Amino acid sequence: MSVTWETRELHTARPFGIARWTHTSYPRTFVTFVRDGVEGRGEAAPNAFYGETRGTVEAVLPLLAPALTDPWDWEGLRARLTAVMPFHHPSVKCALEMAALEWCARVSGIPVWRLLGLSPSPLPESSYTVGLGELDAMRGEAREAVARGHGVLKVKLGTDRDEQIVEALREEAPGVALRVDANAAWTRHRARRLLGVLEAAGVEFVEQPLAAGDLEGHAELRRLTRIPLVADESLHHVSDVRALADAFDGVNLKLAKLGGPLQALDALRLARAHGMSVMMGCMIESSLGIAAAAHLAGRCDWADLDGALLLGDDPFMGLEWEAGRLARPGGLGWGVELR
Repeated sequence: MSVTWETRELHTARPFGIARWTHTSYPRTFVTFVRDGVEGRGEAAPNAFYGETRGTVEAVLPLLAPALTDPWDWEGLRARLTAVMPFHHPSVKCALEMAALEWCARVSGIPVWRLLGLSPSPLPESSYTVGLGELDAMRGEAREAVARGHGVLKVKLGTDRDEQIVEALREEAPGVALRVDANAAWTRHRARRLLGVLEAAGVEFVEQPLAAGDLEGHAELRRLTRIPLVADESLHHVSDVRALADAFDGVNLKLAKLGGPLQALDALRLARAHGMSVMMGCMIESSLGIAAAAHLAGRCDWADLDGALLLGDDPFMGLEWEAGRLARPGGLGWGVELR
């Protein structure tokens, strides 16, 4: 039995910008658990906003990897990981949990979604994200996405020209569903001013308009608009869901942020119990990380699983896209393989 890992720098096909930064390179650490000749794999996708970097991932893996002893003992794995690192390093925990689940599924000869007893229902159509940049470049990216058959676009905002961006993309793609993600960049005043523009553009929902801790401000915005508000940066742990129910209409679940697929399922069930809608989201990840999220996405209302589509050097293959709709992964385990 062994747990090994390797970090690769993945690169987007073009610079990817949000309100906080623009990047082209993303370090991703791939974990492999081997027992009895069977492999289980996971991906750590750190995000500095949540306190994780390549350095922290590589530093804590030697501390957390020994927790993966019996791949069938999922509760024990969670307890051991929590005992070592109670609230930090969720992407590392995610990679180890992914590896355990895939090993169990491969030994059983089934996909992970069947191992978890999930329905084989079709996945919601995924959005394709238009990152922040020059307006002409954003127009061009939207135009190209629509030409490839994407029917849902998500546009990153958080600038002093947000109104112009929304109007330009709606003009460029009048027939698509349009979603907005401010990445916590707006003030309350700015958000209130933009609500009318977003409603006029037929925006489907707004993701994280205000700072992560401003639940009162989000609750105020929610009373002012018919557009659903979806929490992303405000959601760090499963335990956060209950507190978000009065301020948001929905939550964006990301495996790397919550600590793994099982934690995401717990958050999904808790959100449903509080009457919230659910989106399955992602970081910029390889097809391995996206496949893991896709195994759960059939239980969700919305999907934002384009992380691997934005890469120019995805090391995995096996996901099948038909226009903007991702097919449920087939095959054993996560259903993807190294190129």
